[in-house]
Amino acid sequence: MTKIPLADLKAQYVSIRKEVNDAIQAVIDETAFVKGRFVKAFEEGFAEKNGVRHGIGVANGSDAIYIALRALGVGQGDEVITTAFSWISTAETIQQAGATPVFVDIHQDYYNIDPSKIEEKITERTKAIIPVHLYGQPADMDPILEIAGRHGLKIIEDSAQAHFAEYNGKKVGTFGDAATFSFYPGKNLGAYGDGGAVLTNDDDLAEKIRRIANHGALGKHDHEIGGVNSRLDGIQAAVLSVKLQYIDEWNVRRSEIGKHYTDALTGIGDLATPKIHPMAKHIFHVYTVRIQKRNSLKEHLSNKGISTGIHYPVALPFLRPFENLTYTEKHLPIASDYQDKILSLPMYPELTAVQIQSVISAVESFYRSE
Repeated sequence: MTKIPLADLKAQYVSIRKEVNDAIQAVIDETAFVKGRFVKAFEEGFAEKNGVRHGIGVANGSDAIYIALRALGVGQGDEVITTAFSWISTAETIQQAGATPVFVDIHQDYYNIDPSKIEEKITERTKAIIPVHLYGQPADMDPILEIAGRHGLKIIEDSAQAHFAEYNGKKVGTFGDAATFSFYPGKNLGAYGDGGAVLTNDDDLAEKIRRIANHGALGKHDHEIGGVNSRLDGIQAAVLSVKLQYIDEWNVRRSEIGKHYTDALTGIGDLATPKIHPMAKHIFHVYTVRIQKRNSLKEHLSNKGISTGIHYPVALPFLRPFENLTYTEKHLPIASDYQDKILSLPMYPELTAVQIQSVISAVESFYRSE
């Protein structure tokens, strides 16, 4: 039985092996392991490709959010509004900054924060909003920007899953005060270890972010504030610079695969395929369907050698670190419902036509066996 993984990082490496190996060797030859020209080149290339003035590399996507929050002055006693449905980094970093996460339910079609439910959560302590561009689909930014502007709130875009996705023809990560990215290996633009970045057009904010990420210093021993040690290393930056040349074609291929899945699977049983917001360019970090008998389908596909994922099995407010906030299913009915129904199918640019059809056929066979 031929196995189909949820993602295949080796297949991507094989396609660019020489360029990646040469890039890594160049870093080793120059011993440019921390900071240095390779990091600078990637920061500048990533910022330029996004059309933003500043790109600051950090150690990972979680640090990126925490550092952005600190740089924007979020701290003890503040509240930050965010989605109920994301990876834990989105919310735990709010706590790390000393603030309280305030969770908003998701849109029933697009899985991102529902803008119509944000304003009712704003209080005198609200300092910022963190919309997440989940699964590669941009959040509905226009109403979010309008609400934030009216209430004087900062916006940090959590773009960890949406490298170069677009909303209304504009790249995500270019709407808010700052945007954060993860380069975890499985991301559309993934390193060969941890890595992250913050983007901003604000010169003063960029300087604060650089200081916080580097022990509070811009130069050696220039410690004006207390910071953290969160730096993108040279090898990861060099790998990312290679991959940056290919990310557009990889994203196009992911979108093609997503369309193929949707065309074939829409209307089969109770399976709900992803809907794309009319203003969004979805880059399918993952392809997530919704089904009543999620665990049964997962087991069925596993028996056929097809790996799947659950993004995510527990909505954020119901994880133990946030239990003290006392959210219930009544507060967040859609996130509560969907956490038991979502399933991610294999999605990576190197999927072959045969593999894609195998996944589709396996899903169809599940419903025939019902």
